[in-house]
Amino acid sequence: MFRRRRKEREDALDEFAQDAGPDETTEDADASDESESIGSRRYNLPPAPRPDGPWDISEVSNPADGRVDLGGLFVPGVEGMELRVEVAGDAIVAATVVLQDSAVQLQAFAAPKSEGIWGEVRDEIASGITQQGGVIDEVEGPLGWELRAQVPVQLPDGTNGVQLVRFVGCDGPRWFLRGVISGQGAVQPQAAGLLEQIFRDTVVSRGDAPMAPRDPIVLKLPDDAQMMPEGVAQEQAGAPGKFSDGIDPMRRGPEITEVR
Repeated sequence: MFRRRRKEREDALDEFAQDAGPDETTEDADASDESESIGSRRYNLPPAPRPDGPWDISEVSNPADGRVDLGGLFVPGVEGMELRVEVAGDAIVAATVVLQDSAVQLQAFAAPKSEGIWGEVRDEIASGITQQGGVIDEVEGPLGWELRAQVPVQLPDGTNGVQLVRFVGCDGPRWFLRGVISGQGAVQPQAAGLLEQIFRDTVVSRGDAPMAPRDPIVLKLPDDAQMMPEGVAQEQAGAPGKFSDGIDPMRRGPEITEVR
């Protein structure tokens, strides 16, 4: 069944140097150089090998075998799952797999041919969440480097709370796949094995058309999609922005849902 979802040192260093001794200033500068070196190693790197996926369509002989064909993504089918696709404007830009009380939102973007962008994207996501008053922890998890976030949200009763979310990502050939794990899969990461496997086994089909880096890879409905009568409130998302966050893949709203 399917339901439609409308979806900042130099100044600080100079000031510090006026009060600090020569050794202190040198140590601070050395630490800064090291920090900048670490930062430069995160960016402008070619995509890392992906021996366990996610896969480019050129690496899979039959991408539709055991997967739902959404055009730009082939999403693995798992027993008991719901598959929701999210709409921005007139374009389908993300798919969310819901398994009981956990979910993983999948969204693919165009990327430079010889440069991975996940290190840069992690910094951008972390900066955005901390500016909102959230908390970020960068860890190396089962899917590589990821962000585990506590995101401020407003609860249904109007009080303030936090939502635990995991941001995972993978650089591929001319594409980047981001996953947002929520629900119990974020609260208890050790129990998110099936969601992580879904991310690994996803196939990305970028296509050959020219695309600007970070433009979302547009998806489509499966050929056999069956639309449910509209019985939920329609919610219009903004235009498909570059890395527009759907922080809450578990929330209910207009959606396309497939039950397998």
